[in-house]
Amino acid sequence: MIQQQTVLKVLDNSGAKFVRCIKVLGGFKRKIAFTGDIIVVSVISLRNKSKITSRVKKGEVHKALIIKCKKYKDKKTGFNLSLSNNAVCLLNKQNKPISTRIFGPVPRLLKKHKWLKVLSLSSGIL
Repeated sequence: MIQQQTVLKVLDNSGAKFVRCIKVLGGFKRKIAFTGDIIVVSVISLRNKSKITSRVKKGEVHKALIIKCKKYKDKKTGFNLSLSNNAVCLLNKQNKPISTRIFGPVPRLLKKHKWLKVLSLSSGIL
């Protein structure tokens, strides 16, 4: 469950390290988001090595796709998958990933939401 003011880890090579959720998109008065949803985020900190070559700057506002959530909705089959952290991938104005790589595996649930580009950039599928 992601809501406003949640701090999230960035799992791509865009240059950001941590971001903070500003707004949950996708409905009137929507308060929480799960894996596969789009949110608006602000960049809190950058990676140390890539401050010069970073595609983003501290304080910028971007859209982001939620890749991992600690808490998942219960599925109809009763299978529940919980992960260790909350993570996102930054998107541009056309809702395409800014980065060229995504570190670590991503859930298969993104295939259902038609995020095939993100699946192809990642190293594996959960």
